[in-house]
Amino acid sequence: MTPPCRVAVVGAGAAGLTAVKALLDAGVEAVAYEKGDRPGGLWARGNSSGLSPAYASLHLNTSKGRTEFADFPMPDAWPDYPSADHVAGYLADYAEKFGLTPHLRFGAAVASVERGDDGAWTVVTEAGDAERYDAVIVANGHNWDPRLPDPAYPGEFTGEQMHAHDYRAAEAFRDRRVLVVGMGNSAMDIAVDASYVARGPVLLSARHGVHIVPKYLFGRPSDATGGALAVLPWRLRQRLAETMLRIAVGTPQSYGLPAPRGGLFQNHPTISDTILHRLTHGEVVARPGIERFDGDRVVFTDGTSESVDLIVWATGYKVTIPFLSARWLGRDPEEMPLYKRVFHLDDPSLMFVGLMQSTGAALPVVEAQSKLAAAYLSGSYALPDAPERLRSVARALRYAVDRWGRDRRPQMRIDFDAYVADVPEEIKAGQDRLLRGRARPFTPNRRKETSA
Repeated sequence: MTPPCRVAVVGAGAAGLTAVKALLDAGVEAVAYEKGDRPGGLWARGNSSGLSPAYASLHLNTSKGRTEFADFPMPDAWPDYPSADHVAGYLADYAEKFGLTPHLRFGAAVASVERGDDGAWTVVTEAGDAERYDAVIVANGHNWDPRLPDPAYPGEFTGEQMHAHDYRAAEAFRDRRVLVVGMGNSAMDIAVDASYVARGPVLLSARHGVHIVPKYLFGRPSDATGGALAVLPWRLRQRLAETMLRIAVGTPQSYGLPAPRGGLFQNHPTISDTILHRLTHGEVVARPGIERFDGDRVVFTDGTSESVDLIVWATGYKVTIPFLSARWLGRDPEEMPLYKRVFHLDDPSLMFVGLMQSTGAALPVVEAQSKLAAAYLSGSYALPDAPERLRSVARALRYAVDRWGRDRRPQMRIDFDAYVADVPEEIKAGQDRLLRGRARPFTPNRRKETSA
């Protein structure tokens, strides 16, 4: 008797949890491997995985109404922008509510995932345990491997350096001269935190600016305002949103920050109320990009220099999938083409949930991706043929390059509202392919329960 489809999920953060839930809902057997000691992934502060970058002051930068799972709304009593600890508890409650915990293996870091000649996948843990599966869903996240400037800046800096990934609380900055490098949400949060305890104003350095959006516009969460414009073409949405933003708060240049490199919907804006307040009070001071180091002095591109005790590199993260070989990842996982940002083009039984850059919140996106993957693995949805998958990926890439540029991870980019609306339509299209006999459902290659 042929066993039911059996799927390995790598990771038990938001992406992995939604994948397990969707698979169980679809009648598919799921096993999730989690390096840490609890569900929640990067949101779980103190997780034994050591990968969480969550700090004490971290809050959502997307509102709860635009962040919550469709299947599990956030409590009405919560603030519009919940804390990281709220979100970690929310994910733990999600796992408990839907009976996911028995399917999660904690302390099980994955060492390798590889497909055998028979088409089955073997997952090997760092402890040496190995099991075979019909399919694999990679949901390990991509905000845990710090990216530092490469090549490094000239000269030698004699002070202390740290990446934002290692920041936990503002006490680390007390009575120190602090420079934060970056213009993302973490950079702004850290600069604000440091400004209350540092010695002198905190310096905020960046070569290029970003749009800074307050958390509320016209009395409502700012992303709800943007969501109301989602039916319009993105260029028109961008013009309208930029006009509203200029009326409400002005331009970044009016606060001494560099001009944004692209439009509001062409690079990820920074969502912050507090950074503008600290800039106008002189507690945070903008500086241009770094030119070089000279002992404890940092020389900037405008020729000025400052003595600094501590540099915080808020310079983002590399996309790292250490358990997959170059056979699957290609030259760079950031450039890996995926159908609907889920299915590997060489073998769709290798799937990815969360390997994307969204213009909005991540949780509704990974929930939608998980449902798409589960529909395929349960046999209720069929993919289009391989040539059409290739054409679809090429179309998506052309759109992304036109909107975000070639140097902004275009393969990974998605428009939040368009993507979340498209996935249910794609599932319906795949069901229609089956009904019309134009495609075949997924058939597991594994024919018997064995251990490798």
